[in-house]
Amino acid sequence: MCLRPVLRGINMAKPYIHACSSAKRWGGVPEDYIEVHNLMDSSKAVIADSRHRALTHNAWFIGTILERIFGVTITNSNGRQVSVRDIGEQHVLEDFRNRFIPSAQDFLANMDMEPWMVNGAGEPPQSFRHIDPRRKYAGRTSKIQCGEGKSRGDSDAGRIGDEGSLL
Repeated sequence: MCLRPVLRGINMAKPYIHACSSAKRWGGVPEDYIEVHNLMDSSKAVIADSRHRALTHNAWFIGTILERIFGVTITNSNGRQVSVRDIGEQHVLEDFRNRFIPSAQDFLANMDMEPWMVNGAGEPPQSFRHIDPRRKYAGRTSKIQCGEGKSRGDSDAGRIGDEGSLL
């Protein structure tokens, strides 16, 4: 049994509710649409607030990624072909109160540029330090001169030098 989606005031939030809405709009059953909606909300596993939408709730993701994964259309259990782009657009519109579908640029233009985003300059992102705080990164390595302290056959592959460049 599908729950009635709430479009005003409260975000829809659950892929199954979006799938019910799709079934109501194009026919079939929620299970015909659930995989598309699960992918749309899969970014919640990375960040469990509305910022997750920056990854999947934009025109680029809908028109490029969804169609590459699911194809241009799916066929629901009633035998009707439904545009995957339309399913993705419906999902995003429902989450944004049926007002707009943002572009990826809309999200990215409001993001502060951090030094690590520019070719790895400066300190690495917080997730890197959290994963392995003992690992050396740009700006915190000792000075090593090329050839210093190595025997024949030693390699610098994968080592990081003073300015963050690979040796």
